[in-house]
Amino acid sequence: MLRKLGNALAYARRFAPQSGANHDPDLLLLIRTLQAERMTALAVSQREAMKKIEAIIKPFKLDEVTSALDEAGVTGLTVIEVKGSGRLKGHVEIYHGAEYDMDFLPKTKIEVVVNDALLLRAVEAIVHSARAGEFGDGKIFVSNIEEVIHIRTGDRGAALIA
Repeated sequence: MLRKLGNALAYARRFAPQSGANHDPDLLLLIRTLQAERMTALAVSQREAMKKIEAIIKPFKLDEVTSALDEAGVTGLTVIEVKGSGRLKGHVEIYHGAEYDMDFLPKTKIEVVVNDALLLRAVEAIVHSARAGEFGDGKIFVSNIEEVIHIRTGDRGAALIA
Protein backbone atom coordinates (compact mmCIF):
# COMPACT_ATOMS: atom_id res chain seq x y z
CA MET A 1 0.00 0.00 0.00
CA LEU A 2 2.87 2.33 0.85
CA ARG A 3 4.35 1.89 -2.62
CA LYS A 4 0.98 2.55 -4.30
CA LEU A 5 0.55 5.78 -2.34
CA GLY A 6 4.07 6.86 -3.26
CA ASN A 7 3.38 6.17 -6.95
CA ALA A 8 0.09 8.11 -6.83
CA LEU A 9 1.82 11.01 -5.12
CA ALA A 10 4.59 11.11 -7.75
CA TYR A 11 1.98 10.98 -10.53
CA ALA A 12 -0.02 13.88 -9.01
CA ARG A 13 3.12 15.96 -8.52
CA ARG A 14 4.00 15.54 -12.19
CA PHE A 15 0.85 17.45 -13.17
CA ALA A 16 1.19 20.15 -10.51
CA PRO A 17 2.73 23.39 -11.87
CA GLN A 18 6.15 24.16 -10.41
CA SER A 19 5.74 27.93 -10.53
CA GLY A 20 3.54 29.70 -7.97
CA ALA A 21 0.89 31.34 -10.18
CA ASN A 22 -1.42 28.66 -11.60
CA HIS A 23 -2.00 26.13 -8.83
CA ASP A 24 -5.10 23.98 -9.26
CA PRO A 25 -6.69 23.84 -5.76
CA ASP A 26 -8.14 20.37 -6.36
CA LEU A 27 -4.75 19.00 -7.41
CA LEU A 28 -3.05 20.57 -4.40
CA LEU A 29 -5.71 19.07 -2.12
CA LEU A 30 -5.11 15.67 -3.73
CA ILE A 31 -1.36 15.99 -3.17
CA ARG A 32 -1.83 16.97 0.49
CA THR A 33 -4.26 14.09 1.04
CA LEU A 34 -1.88 11.60 -0.57
CA GLN A 35 0.98 12.92 1.57
CA ALA A 36 -1.10 12.50 4.73
CA GLU A 37 -2.20 8.99 3.73
CA ARG A 38 1.39 8.03 2.95
CA MET A 39 2.58 9.28 6.35
CA THR A 40 -0.19 7.32 8.09
CA ALA A 41 0.65 4.17 6.15
CA LEU A 42 4.33 4.61 6.98
CA ALA A 43 3.55 4.97 10.69
CA VAL A 44 1.39 1.86 10.64
CA SER A 45 4.04 -0.16 8.80
CA GLN A 46 6.67 0.89 11.35
CA ARG A 47 4.49 -0.15 14.30
CA GLU A 48 5.56 -3.54 15.56
CA ALA A 49 3.22 -6.27 14.36
CA MET A 50 1.88 -8.91 16.74
CA LYS A 51 0.59 -12.44 16.15
CA LYS A 52 -1.62 -14.76 18.15
CA ILE A 53 -0.57 -18.40 18.19
CA GLU A 54 -3.24 -20.94 19.08
CA ALA A 55 -1.94 -24.47 19.49
CA ILE A 56 -4.13 -27.52 20.05
CA ILE A 57 -1.95 -30.25 21.57
CA LYS A 58 -2.19 -33.54 23.43
CA PRO A 59 -2.64 -32.86 27.17
CA PHE A 60 0.40 -34.88 28.25
CA LYS A 61 2.64 -32.64 26.10
CA LEU A 62 1.73 -29.45 28.01
CA ASP A 63 4.80 -29.41 30.30
CA GLU A 64 7.18 -29.98 27.37
CA VAL A 65 5.54 -27.24 25.29
CA THR A 66 5.48 -24.65 28.09
CA SER A 67 9.16 -25.36 28.86
CA ALA A 68 10.08 -24.99 25.19
CA LEU A 69 8.15 -21.72 24.92
CA ASP A 70 9.89 -20.41 28.03
CA GLU A 71 13.29 -21.27 26.52
CA ALA A 72 12.22 -19.51 23.28
CA GLY A 73 11.55 -16.30 25.22
CA VAL A 74 7.75 -16.36 25.39
CA THR A 75 6.74 -14.65 28.62
CA GLY A 76 2.99 -15.28 28.93
CA LEU A 77 0.44 -17.80 27.78
CA THR A 78 -3.08 -19.02 28.38
CA VAL A 79 -3.91 -22.72 28.76
CA ILE A 80 -7.42 -24.08 28.20
CA GLU A 81 -8.70 -27.66 28.47
CA VAL A 82 -10.77 -28.39 25.36
CA LYS A 83 -12.33 -31.30 23.49
CA GLY A 84 -12.24 -31.71 19.74
CA SER A 85 -12.35 -34.05 16.81
CA GLY A 86 -10.23 -34.44 13.73
CA ARG A 87 -9.15 -37.50 11.82
CA LEU A 88 -9.63 -39.71 14.87
CA LYS A 89 -13.33 -38.85 15.20
CA GLY A 90 -15.52 -41.76 16.13
CA HIS A 91 -12.91 -44.22 17.38
CA VAL A 92 -13.55 -46.62 20.25
CA GLU A 93 -11.47 -46.70 23.45
CA ILE A 94 -11.52 -49.30 26.20
CA TYR A 95 -11.48 -47.98 29.76
CA HIS A 96 -11.59 -50.41 32.69
CA GLY A 97 -12.86 -53.14 30.41
CA ALA A 98 -15.75 -51.13 28.95
CA GLU A 99 -15.86 -49.75 25.41
CA TYR A 100 -16.54 -46.05 24.89
CA ASP A 101 -17.22 -44.18 21.66
CA MET A 102 -14.92 -41.17 21.60
CA ASP A 103 -16.52 -38.50 19.42
CA PHE A 104 -14.46 -35.74 21.03
CA LEU A 105 -10.97 -36.23 22.39
CA PRO A 106 -9.54 -34.23 25.28
CA LYS A 107 -6.96 -31.70 24.09
CA THR A 108 -5.14 -28.70 25.51
CA LYS A 109 -5.26 -25.31 23.83
CA ILE A 110 -2.40 -22.88 24.33
CA GLU A 111 -2.82 -19.23 23.33
CA VAL A 112 0.21 -16.97 23.04
CA VAL A 113 0.58 -13.43 21.68
CA VAL A 114 4.07 -12.57 20.43
CA ASN A 115 5.87 -9.89 18.45
CA ASP A 116 6.67 -10.84 14.84
CA ALA A 117 10.34 -11.16 15.76
CA LEU A 118 9.51 -14.04 18.13
CA LEU A 119 6.91 -15.78 15.95
CA LEU A 120 9.10 -18.35 14.19
CA ARG A 121 10.95 -19.34 17.37
CA ALA A 122 7.67 -19.78 19.25
CA VAL A 123 6.06 -21.86 16.48
CA GLU A 124 9.15 -24.06 16.13
CA ALA A 125 9.26 -24.56 19.90
CA ILE A 126 5.65 -25.77 19.87
CA VAL A 127 6.12 -28.02 16.84
CA HIS A 128 9.24 -29.73 18.18
CA SER A 129 7.98 -30.18 21.73
CA ALA A 130 4.40 -31.25 20.90
CA ARG A 131 5.26 -33.71 18.13
CA ALA A 132 4.85 -37.37 19.03
CA GLY A 133 4.73 -38.49 15.40
CA GLU A 134 1.16 -39.76 15.64
CA PHE A 135 -2.29 -38.76 14.43
CA GLY A 136 -3.79 -36.26 16.83
CA ASP A 137 -0.55 -34.44 17.64
CA GLY A 138 -2.46 -31.22 17.06
CA LYS A 139 -2.51 -28.06 15.00
CA ILE A 140 -1.15 -24.52 15.24
CA PHE A 141 -3.09 -21.47 14.07
CA VAL A 142 -1.48 -18.03 13.62
CA SER A 143 -3.50 -14.83 13.29
CA ASN A 144 -2.86 -11.08 13.35
CA ILE A 145 -3.40 -9.00 16.48
CA GLU A 146 -4.26 -5.35 15.88
CA GLU A 147 -3.97 -3.95 19.39
CA VAL A 148 -3.11 -4.86 22.97
CA ILE A 149 -4.65 -2.87 25.82
CA HIS A 150 -3.70 -3.25 29.47
CA ILE A 151 -6.98 -3.23 31.38
CA ARG A 152 -5.70 -1.74 34.66
CA THR A 153 -3.64 1.12 33.19
CA GLY A 154 -5.14 1.62 29.74
CA ASP A 155 -1.65 1.36 28.19
CA ARG A 156 -1.58 0.21 24.58
CA GLY A 157 0.89 -1.34 22.18
CA ALA A 158 3.21 -4.23 21.45
CA ALA A 159 5.50 -3.32 24.35
CA LEU A 160 2.90 -4.87 26.69
CA ILE A 161 3.63 -8.38 25.41
CA ALA A 162 7.44 -8.12 25.46
